[in-house]
Amino acid sequence: MTDEFPQISASKIRFLEEKGLISPQRTPAGYRKYTGQDVERLRFVLALQRDQYLPLKVIKDYLDAIDRGERPEALPGGMTLAPRMVSDPLAAELNGRGRALTRGELLQVSGASQELVDDLLAYGLIHEQDTRFDEHALKVVRACMQLGSHGIEPRHLRSFRAAADREVGLVERAVAPLASRRDVASRARAAETAKEISDLCLNLHTALVHGHLSQMER
Repeated sequence: MTDEFPQISASKIRFLEEKGLISPQRTPAGYRKYTGQDVERLRFVLALQRDQYLPLKVIKDYLDAIDRGERPEALPGGMTLAPRMVSDPLAAELNGRGRALTRGELLQVSGASQELVDDLLAYGLIHEQDTRFDEHALKVVRACMQLGSHGIEPRHLRSFRAAADREVGLVERAVAPLASRRDVASRARAAETAKEISDLCLNLHTALVHGHLSQMER
């Protein structure tokens, strides 16, 4: 997507969403979830702006007609919003995530043992949803494999799960006033603020741990 439209940005996408040109679904945490149709619609809007210099109102009127089930005439340049296959990587790029993995794929991609995955599931460090694992589970598995080389086993890491849950609760309380609003702009700000607070918490955690470790050098 960025190769085709190098000027695209998160603020640009939010602007188009606020104008009603795209309407991605939202996760319970307020994050946008783009389907293949959302990606195709976004590409269509961006291409019209770039190649035909059409006003957003003209584009929106066309899209509204499509949404009503009508068959409006093609826009300048012969462009129509015809369904076509959209590769998973495009939606993944916008969602900031990869496709879900089966257990077999998780084992193959990570190189982990079946025993390790079973232990991580048992200690709540990863979760399986509809027989699939998300990209976060893959990252956890890889990190735990590396920790295992230092003799640190999944049973030693249960406190990380509890700490993560507490951190998520802290973030959710902080953004609750924004997340409770129904307008798109507020929910978008809530998601961005949640990410910012989460990053700050991670920075604090890193600084505290490194601070303690630095005393070992003295």
